[in-house]
Amino acid sequence: MIEIAVRDLVKEYELGQPVLNGLSFQVDTGERVGILGRNGAGKTTLFRILTGQERADSGDVIIAPGKRLGLISQIPVYPAGFTVEDVLRTAFDDLRAMEEEMEDLSHRLSGGDKDLLARYDRLQVAFETGGGYEMETRLEKICAGLGLDRAFRDKQFADLSGGEKTRVNLARLILVDTEILLLDEPTNHLDLNATVWLEEYVKTYKGTVLVISHDRYFLDKTISRVVELKDGKAAFYAGNYSFYAVEKERRYLEQLRQYKKEQAELQRLSDTVRAMHEHNTELLHKRAFSIEKRMARMQGTARPTQNKKLRAKFGQAEFHADDLLEIKDLDKSFGSQTLFGGVTLRVEDGDRIALLGDNGTGKSTLLKIILGEEPADGGSVRKGLTVKTGYLPQQVRFAHPELTLFDTMLQEANCTPQQARDRLGGFLFQGEDVFKTVSVLSGGEQSRLRLCILMDEKVNFLILDEPTNHLDLESREWIEEAVEDYQGTLLFVSHDRYFIDRFATRIWTLEGGKISDFKGDYAAYQAMRERQKTLTPPPKEEKKPKKEKPKRPGGTKQLKKDLAAAEKRMEKLDQLLSDLAAQKEEAGADYQKLQELMDQEAAYAAEYDQLMEQWEALSTAIQAEEGVS
Repeated sequence: MIEIAVRDLVKEYELGQPVLNGLSFQVDTGERVGILGRNGAGKTTLFRILTGQERADSGDVIIAPGKRLGLISQIPVYPAGFTVEDVLRTAFDDLRAMEEEMEDLSHRLSGGDKDLLARYDRLQVAFETGGGYEMETRLEKICAGLGLDRAFRDKQFADLSGGEKTRVNLARLILVDTEILLLDEPTNHLDLNATVWLEEYVKTYKGTVLVISHDRYFLDKTISRVVELKDGKAAFYAGNYSFYAVEKERRYLEQLRQYKKEQAELQRLSDTVRAMHEHNTELLHKRAFSIEKRMARMQGTARPTQNKKLRAKFGQAEFHADDLLEIKDLDKSFGSQTLFGGVTLRVEDGDRIALLGDNGTGKSTLLKIILGEEPADGGSVRKGLTVKTGYLPQQVRFAHPELTLFDTMLQEANCTPQQARDRLGGFLFQGEDVFKTVSVLSGGEQSRLRLCILMDEKVNFLILDEPTNHLDLESREWIEEAVEDYQGTLLFVSHDRYFIDRFATRIWTLEGGKISDFKGDYAAYQAMRERQKTLTPPPKEEKKPKKEKPKRPGGTKQLKKDLAAAEKRMEKLDQLLSDLAAQKEEAGADYQKLQELMDQEAAYAAEYDQLMEQWEALSTAIQAEEGVS
């Protein structure tokens, strides 16, 4: 069944420069489709049109009747004072409304109105089908998977960072349980554990999924088909990202081979036509004109093109560093929160270290301490005298964003005007682009400009904090090629598992305020973590804190009397609950009677639980009294 149909979609923002230019494709029920293309190709525009946030200039979008779309990049505005918990629970607004109506109807059913009974029946089916009885279970499960603990859920939503809001909105969207899920860069603000959880969720999701992502590992795990947007139209690939990357290159080479073959044929035909005309006979002139028509059709074939790739490389010091970096007993806290303590590590020349850990554990802070940008609370960081460090921060900032790219290069890279032009061109800033102000650049463009400045510095210790963040797929591949060529020491923070897998030869993991040091690549690290899971025994249940001994007159004798009374009442409740189970079966379709029985059952169960706690406390108190005596 066709779930989404897009036909001849056209969208222009600038006259004569359509972003979408006759885009057509369809998505069937249950498909997992990756929407790929360069930055600016129209991917997010497409999603906004699908969800009705924007209107196309022409063309049609058809969504299967009754199907709901959920877009994760869209963060709604919530009322002032809303906590994260309040935002998450808006996902259940429809279910809560049903629940309230069912409760109202249950009080009005005593009159035996058949219409009310039928309405109650329909509501109960819809409530159960929509997961109404599992709301709390789903909420806790999804919050656990995305790392939204109780303290975080109590925070004001308005006070969160953009990344935190995105994470909360992702959780809310999953809770809404839409039939069509649109994910626009869903992993940008997720740490590795949350990303893995989301992968598993998407793989088991029963509906249809469309994904825009630059996370190649995530795409490989979650999609089975690619729709690539190029020049406003769609190209199709029947596989995941890895298949797409190989197949796209194969198609380009095949098109190039065919083009060269046609050019050779054109040259041969051109020589033939010239010779025919030179013979100057009517018959040969006619044949020559026929061949020229064929040539005109062939000349309409354009040479296949590939997007221009960045070719710059990191500048490297001509010497390696001795005694590169030694960290000893390092401590760092912010207020009452301890990030890490007692960290002792040594970096050797040629290491390629990935620093991993959940968001907020202190990875970027550790890098800043190493760089001398942040003071430590205790311990020491010592770098060798010959160490020359290059650093790409996670959040790129420029001291003078009002300057143009050209002026920024002159000021920060200390180069000539011609060198500034050449280097900017090497990073795909060409023509009038170099006279844009830095403030109008996207996050990816600002990262590219910072790299343009950084890459000419002669360094032997390169520190990268989320280097592929904000970069499109082609730019990620380029920076990987540049890192591949770099021969110095590398320390990087990344959630991009392709990047980690390709470069890490050593893994630092920041967990619980400590850093573990694993010497090996990412595949070996993952295997080690899996072995730890199987070898580590399940955590013991926490012992409940001993309740205070009840202070009652009469000592042990009174305690035993109270214990016997509790046991007697619990036996009675067991019998009552057993009788209710039988009565519920007899009630059948009598929903009013059934509701009364369920309410009574809930009351008995709550009383039983309370008595059980009382019984445990009394038993503990009796043992303590008898132990003393």
